[in-house]
Amino acid sequence: MAAHMARIRSLNRLQRFGLAAYRRYSSGTGYPNISLSTALPDTPKPVFATVDGQEKYETKITTLENGLKVASQNKFGQFCTVGILVNSGSRHETKYPSGISHFLEKLAFSSTAQYGSKDEILLTLEKHGGICDCQTSRDTTMYAVSAEVKGLETVVNLLSDVVLQPRLTDDEIEMTRMAVRFELEDLNMRPDPEPLLTEMIHAAAYRGNTVGLPRFSPPENIDKIDQVMLHGYLRNYYSPERMVLAGVGIEHDQLVQCARKYLLGVKPVWGAGKTGNVDLSVAQYTGGIVKTEKDMSDVSLGPTPMPELTHIMIGLESCSFLEDDFIPFAVLNMMMGGGGSFSAGGPGKGMFTRLYLNVLNRHHWMYNATAYHHSYEDTGLLCIHASADPRQAREMVEIITREFIQMSGRAEEMELERAKTQLKSMLMMNLESRPVIFEDVGRQVLATGKRKLPHELCDLISKVTASDIKRVTAKMLRSKPAVAALGDLTELPTYDHIQEALSSKEGRLPRIYRLFR
Repeated sequence: MAAHMARIRSLNRLQRFGLAAYRRYSSGTGYPNISLSTALPDTPKPVFATVDGQEKYETKITTLENGLKVASQNKFGQFCTVGILVNSGSRHETKYPSGISHFLEKLAFSSTAQYGSKDEILLTLEKHGGICDCQTSRDTTMYAVSAEVKGLETVVNLLSDVVLQPRLTDDEIEMTRMAVRFELEDLNMRPDPEPLLTEMIHAAAYRGNTVGLPRFSPPENIDKIDQVMLHGYLRNYYSPERMVLAGVGIEHDQLVQCARKYLLGVKPVWGAGKTGNVDLSVAQYTGGIVKTEKDMSDVSLGPTPMPELTHIMIGLESCSFLEDDFIPFAVLNMMMGGGGSFSAGGPGKGMFTRLYLNVLNRHHWMYNATAYHHSYEDTGLLCIHASADPRQAREMVEIITREFIQMSGRAEEMELERAKTQLKSMLMMNLESRPVIFEDVGRQVLATGKRKLPHELCDLISKVTASDIKRVTAKMLRSKPAVAALGDLTELPTYDHIQEALSSKEGRLPRIYRLFR
């Protein structure tokens, strides 16, 4: 009986899919070989959604009556990323004790007018598969939530409450003080000195102003910051015209509707007083040196400890991200590249960059040589970070200064094309990620009121020429250097000698003759 039924099923398949689609295997069973290029019989014709060519890419922006901007980028998927970006950061703390932005980052998503605790907020987000985060930088504070698209209204309501109605209780502020103290301790004990050096190079380049103010709270300010001070700061900087509600993966009209419902006419917890004390200072590049003598011998203990190293970072003023020269500087930074001497690399991963070819490949004692480019709305800083044995500090500095001088030489065509291709591929790969698109949309709209699309940026990168690189390098080399040094600094050259090397044709330090070593 079973054999008879199997035979009937086989005949049915044969009639339905034809002889060519039917194969018999040695086991006696049959398997239909269905074509992947021909539609199955009797299946309904699919109807695909059609979009206008431009609509797929454009970022839609609406400004509400209170000045708040709403920006969105549609991206197909079940989840969305929505957040509020505020034009507020450590650069705006001129009239306040440094560290307020650091405190606000730690206090984010704590108790609010609607939610009694952080746990309540997390449970609400969990119902929509959501997570939340807050990050502050020198010029921007960003509150973000990723959750299911269906929960958009809940998410915008929650964001409005977190940003405009935080309770900032004494217990929460005390817990934040402990968290900040722990983070500062961790920062000083971490084997990777990059965050510390970034702080130091900004302090040296913009001494006592705007982006040179500390991003992390200085220990002496931790006990000074209280609820009254936080409310005073929020009153000045958390106004609607300094905010952007950005979303990726949602319909623009739906986001605008939620913004009108939860962010229009809402009275913040600190009161609706006038914002008269907004700091509009323009960054003043000063150059200079910040040194920290530190015993680095016990930073990385264990069976294979890192050797004791001296870390140097040298920077020069570049330009703001609003200037046309920003793209050539980004290409120059990619051309310099670099990394650690033990990092896994390969073509397209930095092994053909100048700092690999000229520094790490030629000087075996160099542990690290990496280029960084920090850019803000009114200034920028291009710097090189290098690490080596303390006894080699002087030679290491000379190698960096030589690389800066050699930037002004003509770039080879292949080298330039590789850097441009690498920059474009990095840009496009990063923008595959929804949270990265969200940050890009939010930051661009906050700074300029519009967004340059990826294909526009790729066109600008393609237009960069060797003469553009030479021109921006010549402009950069006219500025005074900013120097940050950490570790055993016995062999570190003086600031004047570093400046002299960057003013010379070959980038060499002045020779020092010693009677005794």
